[in-house]
Amino acid sequence: MKYTKQEVLQFVQEEDVKFIRLAFCDIFGKQKNISIMPWELDRAFDLGIAIDAWSITGFDNVSRSDLFVHPDPSTLDILPWRPEHGRVVRMFCDITWPDGSPFDRDSRHILKTAISKAEEAGFRFMFGSEMEFYLFKRDENGDATDIPYDNAEYMDIAPDDKGENVRREICMTLEQMGIYPESSHHEEGPGQNEIDFRHSDALTAADNAVTFCSVVKTVANRNGVAADFSPKPIEGKPGNGMHINFSVKTTSGDSGPMTSAIAGVLKNIEDMTLFLNPTENSYKRLGKLKAPKYITWSAENRSQLIRIPAASGKFKRAELRSPDSMANPYLAYALIIYAALDGIKNELDLPYVTDINLFNADESTLSQLRALPSSLAAAKRLAQNSEFIKSCLPEGLVSYYVK
Repeated sequence: MKYTKQEVLQFVQEEDVKFIRLAFCDIFGKQKNISIMPWELDRAFDLGIAIDAWSITGFDNVSRSDLFVHPDPSTLDILPWRPEHGRVVRMFCDITWPDGSPFDRDSRHILKTAISKAEEAGFRFMFGSEMEFYLFKRDENGDATDIPYDNAEYMDIAPDDKGENVRREICMTLEQMGIYPESSHHEEGPGQNEIDFRHSDALTAADNAVTFCSVVKTVANRNGVAADFSPKPIEGKPGNGMHINFSVKTTSGDSGPMTSAIAGVLKNIEDMTLFLNPTENSYKRLGKLKAPKYITWSAENRSQLIRIPAASGKFKRAELRSPDSMANPYLAYALIIYAALDGIKNELDLPYVTDINLFNADESTLSQLRALPSSLAAAKRLAQNSEFIKSCLPEGLVSYYVK
C-alpha cells in the first residue's frame, strides 16, 4: 500500500508508533537513517529534517554541510522485528539543500530523474533482482567468522541446507513489509543463498533492494549467523551477484523495443561497470564460476553477460548478470534506463548472438569478443573518460567513485 502524508500521520497516531526512521543512502548505496519522534513528523513533511553532509560518505566534500531529508509517505513500512508496542516505522527520503532544491548526489533522486526522462520519451521500465548472499558462523564473541553456515550445494534441502529457516524468516519478514519474493533457495557455494524478487517499477525495486539487504542482515543476526553480500567472500567458490532483470513498455502499456534497449546496455556496459561492480573484490568474481566476463548475449545461456530467460507475456525480460550486491541499486537502475534509452533512441541492433558456453570456449573464439573491465582501476578509467557517464551522473559523484 502506498500511503499519503495524511494517511501516515493518521497511521502513526492510531497504531502506537513511537519512532520514525527517516532512511536514505550514501552514494555507495549503504542505508543510513535518523530517527524522529511522532510529534516531529509534521515538521519532517513540511520542512525536512537536517543532517550533517560532512559525515556521510560521498556527501562530505561539498562546500555546504547542511542537507535536509524529506520523507516519502508512499514508502511507509513497519519494521516487523521491532516491538509491537511502541512500534518503529521507516520511510525512505529525498535529500535537498536548505533552499529545497534537490541534492545532486542523492542517488534516489538520480533514479527518479532517469524515470522521468524515460516517461518523457514514452517508456516505463520494470526491474527485479536476484540477490545472493553467504551465511557465516559467528564466534563465541558474536563476531563473524569465515566458516560457512553449511556445506550444502545448489538447491539442496535440509538437513544439508541449514539456511532454510533463515530464508523462510527473511521472506516472511519481507512479506510483512509489503515486499513479495518470487522464490528462494540454496545457491552453489557453501552457506550461499539466493532470494529473487517480483518485477516492479524502478523506484520501488531499488527501495526494495535496499530494504532487502537490511532485512537479511537483521534476520541473520537474530539467528546467530552473519550475512555477507561481498562479491567474493570465499576464494575459489562462487561469488555473490545481483542479477538485474529488466523490461520496458510504452507508457500506454504496450511492449517496448526490448531489442534496442538490450543493445543500448551492451553498448554502454563497459563505462557503467564501475557503478555495477564498485569494489576491488568485485573483479575477483567476474569471469569465474558463472559470473560473466565478455560482452555478449544469448537466450537462456548463463555464461553470457545478458541472457533472455525462458518466459512469455508479461514475464518476458532481459537478465544482466554482471552486477554484484555492492552496487547502489538506485544508480544501477538509473544507468540501465539511460543505456536502454540510448539504444532505443538510436534504434540500435543487437550484435550477433553468442550461443556457446563461454566458459569452455577456445582462445581464438574469446579473442574476438569485447570484455568487461578486468580490474577496478580499468573500470575507473573508463567511467572517468565516458561521455555517456557524464551525461547521466553528476560530476562530483563520479569523481568520488573514481577516487
